[in-house]
Amino acid sequence: MNHPSLRISFQAYIRKPIYSASLAVFRIVFGLMIFGSTVRFWLKGWIDELYIKPQYFFHYYGFEWVKPIGQYTYALFALCGISALMFALGLWYRIAAILLFLSFTYIELMDKTNYLNHYYFVSLVLFLMIWLPANSNISMDAKRKPALLNRFVPLWTVGSIRLMMGILYVYAGLAKLNSDWLLEAMPLRLWLPAQNDTPVIGALFNHVWIAYAFSWFGAIYDLTIPFFLINRKTRPYAYLAVIVFHVLTSILFPIGMFPYVMIVSALVFFDSTDADRLLMRIKQILHSLPIAISDNVYTFARLREKGVLWMLSGFFLLQILLPWRYLLYKGELFWTEEGYRFSWRVMLMEKMGYAQFVVKDGVTGERIAVNNNEFLTKNQEKMMATQSDFILQYAQILKQHYEKNGVQHPEVYATVYVGLNGRRSRLYTDTSVNLANEKDGLKHKTWLMPFSDKIYGL
Repeated sequence: MNHPSLRISFQAYIRKPIYSASLAVFRIVFGLMIFGSTVRFWLKGWIDELYIKPQYFFHYYGFEWVKPIGQYTYALFALCGISALMFALGLWYRIAAILLFLSFTYIELMDKTNYLNHYYFVSLVLFLMIWLPANSNISMDAKRKPALLNRFVPLWTVGSIRLMMGILYVYAGLAKLNSDWLLEAMPLRLWLPAQNDTPVIGALFNHVWIAYAFSWFGAIYDLTIPFFLINRKTRPYAYLAVIVFHVLTSILFPIGMFPYVMIVSALVFFDSTDADRLLMRIKQILHSLPIAISDNVYTFARLREKGVLWMLSGFFLLQILLPWRYLLYKGELFWTEEGYRFSWRVMLMEKMGYAQFVVKDGVTGERIAVNNNEFLTKNQEKMMATQSDFILQYAQILKQHYEKNGVQHPEVYATVYVGLNGRRSRLYTDTSVNLANEKDGLKHKTWLMPFSDKIYGL
């Protein structure tokens, strides 16, 4: 068999028509979930607490231009919520998808303190959805313009979301193949006993073997669940496992909306035939709903489809390579966290730190002990005390602050102690290095103290 034949076969496969109902249902539930999350953020007062009250914000490298916008943050959340609702309804879908991606991602980028894996995942999925014909079925756009109704879409449109889910799960599983997780049951050995007041099952969490069982099951679950979900025979049982696993995770650990994001997103693995059958039943009851019943197939303009597919190829290549960037850095990943973010490493470590800073006047030699509470919120201080890029950015904040307040050529020194996965705290930073002179960047931070232990694994 020659290569051109293989290429033609692959292209024919990814363009194979499948029911658009699957993409439409995903659009609805995903959009409603983001809308609900936005309302929840607003009602709980987290907009003010996380994005308005802090004096300083920690930026992502390369995104220093994303600035906090004060009271206008409420307008940004309103835009996010409205565009999420429009996205779910399929109303001016393309505009709604772009606005939702931009507003959600801007919120995410405003302060690195609030980074969560599922925020990153939502941004990536929203970016994908911009390019997909998710308004081809049961959408307000199709109500206004019935010509938009298409009962079928190319397989790659739904396949791209499934692939993104698969990457997340597999990398999360690979990350768990380390000696702390599998051989020491860390950090679950620390976390589970704290949940021993959980009704019915709480007493079990005092047993070490439960932590080991949870650790091994978590690794096996992540590595295998996308393959069980893609298989028609195992899909119902796999989705039940998704629900049980993530609901239990939600009960035991305060990780926000992540479990529900994964439960909702896993629906995309269901056979598009099942989704179409569901919409057909709804159509029999609610005749006026814009649900596609004729066998129209959504067809991309040839050049546009080719361009989108090339773009998505680059996108997924980046997603496959990015988690491995930690290999370019020296030192233990869990210690330095250089290359840790954006690599689907979920709940892998318990890291506690204590950070004390001193600012020295470069001319008079006067030393000023810094009270971190005067500059940072409790959550910001907690994150800063264990992550090198936070420490460096905070040092620059202190430099600028004291320079404005009359300190000449301020020097900033940090004494930071960090404990990792039950180990005793040890010195994290070189106390002799003036962090005011260090530059933020992608290079290894040489002022970090070495980690004397070894964690084996990926």
